Amino acid sequence: MIPRLKELYFKEIQPALKTELGFKNLNMGPKIEKVVLNMGLGLDGNDSKLLKSCEEDLAKITGQKPIVTKFKKSVANFKTRKGSNAGLKVTLRKDKMYEFIDRLVNIALPRVKDFRGLSSKGFDKFGNYTFGIKEHIIFPEVSFDRADKVRGLDIIIVISSLNKDHSFALLNKMNFPFIKKGDN
Repeated sequence: MIPRLKELYFKEIQPALKTELGFKNLNMGPKIEKVVLNMGLGLDGNDSKLLKSCEEDLAKITGQKPIVTKFKKSVANFKTRKGSNAGLKVTLRKDKMYEFIDRLVNIALPRVKDFRGLSSKGFDKFGNYTFGIKEHIIFPEVSFDRADKVRGLDIIIVISSLNKDHSFALLNKMNFPFIKKGDN
């Protein structure tokens, strides 16, 4: 079964972006290539029970087993050792990516307390969009009672586009809740 957002992208969003941005064919328009989720653990990375619970939570959120990332250097000020656990990472592509974005925009982000919208300043010069979430428990898959500690997530949406404006137009069509210029 095709994810709802993927079907919407190919039937409505892609043709609308073609006419709006003045492309010659559909394939010139911006498209999402992958979504990367990072969860930093800090000093908790050394505790195997906490690492396992975070791994389970991230697996429930994404539907995919996360990779444990390691520190590349030892830094005394941050109390890190080379080769010790730094955090968790998941890369989503194809159908799982569209399903995650759909759940993120329509279910998880509206559950954020005092949510006013996403900043439009999270785009880099290549058109990729990055933002952070302070509480991973906004996803309905994670039980609030079972979570031992509330952790943050970094979400990177990698978009193949010519510039920031094309990426912004794509995410806007996908109903990402960006802050409007006049709102404060």
